Amino acid sequence: MSFEVKGIIPAMVTPMDKDDNINKKALRQLTNYLIAGGVHGLFPAGSTGEYYGLTIAQKKEVIETVIDEANGRVPIYAGAGMITTKDTIEVTKMAEDIGVDAVSILTPMFIRPSEDELYNHYKTIANSVDIPVLLYNNPARTGVNVSARLIERVSKIENIVGIKDSSGDMTLTGEFIRRTGDDFNVLIGKDTLILSGLVYGGKGAISSTANLVPELIVKIYEEYVKGNLEEALKAQYELAPLRLAFNMGTFPIVMKEGLKLMGIDVGNTLEPVEALDENKLSKLKKILEDIGVL
Repeated sequence: MSFEVKGIIPAMVTPMDKDDNINKKALRQLTNYLIAGGVHGLFPAGSTGEYYGLTIAQKKEVIETVIDEANGRVPIYAGAGMITTKDTIEVTKMAEDIGVDAVSILTPMFIRPSEDELYNHYKTIANSVDIPVLLYNNPARTGVNVSARLIERVSKIENIVGIKDSSGDMTLTGEFIRRTGDDFNVLIGKDTLILSGLVYGGKGAISSTANLVPELIVKIYEEYVKGNLEEALKAQYELAPLRLAFNMGTFPIVMKEGLKLMGIDVGNTLEPVEALDENKLSKLKKILEDIGVL
């Protein structure tokens, strides 16, 4: 593997114009803003990036743009999950061909695969490429919650190197860590639990709120690594109001509205998701002012 899986990796929003085309200028601006914030990697075309509404050609455009603008400064992890195994392999191979460092595979949504079916799904995908593969557990979005036993099994597949866990269940996250080896990397996907995950033995986080406040979230990680638990906890608590503000609108509109307030015009989310009303926008602005990014 050409890089170490660790640190804070923003799950990037996908900037779009009024016709739902990719806004590459804003995407390049966002890429530089995040790298300047000290992040340890970038994660385009994931759930925060509205992958579910992008064509494969648009995903390719997004990933290529981020790779080009990052220019080797940080590793690029690309979202490649689809519902079927064959479609996931198509996106995964596309991502490998254009030069990503790793892919992330979300558990299939809508269908309810058994544990053995999931194992075979992951194994077939991993065997189709030579790059590292991270799994992605997000039961609130997919309706499927992977078990610790399954993760123990798939951790033995050579190029499956970790998992992003957005379950919010620290007992489950802890079991992922306890039952796998040191070379398997568990990343937190629930931003209110980044420090908790690090204390448990996690390697970092793939974070949506990092779109807005990369420096603050990097501070949680860096202070923890330096042994400054009090400072890490202070940063984690400072982040909490922003993460809780996600409930003000349909995901991922709050991130996009916040970035526009900050001068990065990423456009709106794909319909049917609607913009925040003036009252909610005012509340979001106050949160960002309190954190110090406005």
